[in-house]
Amino acid sequence: METEEILRELDTIFRDILKNENIALTPATTAKDVEGWDSLTNMRLITAIEKHYNIRFGLREILKFKHVGDLCASIQAKKK
Repeated sequence: METEEILRELDTIFRDILKNENIALTPATTAKDVEGWDSLTNMRLITAIEKHYNIRFGLREILKFKHVGDLCASIQAKKK
């Protein structure tokens, strides 16, 4: 699974959860870059991403995510 494909799918998930059609994620995007992306929303996003990809993230893994690129890399690793 390519990073660009994951980013397109994540865009859709983020737009749905955050109710913002203008979100365009990049690997460098952080929570500070997206209005409304707070700790509660983060858990909603993680849950939706886990469901979409049929994967699970551990708490330590989630805490290590610094930007969307880390999230993409983890998804790629789990989908191999």
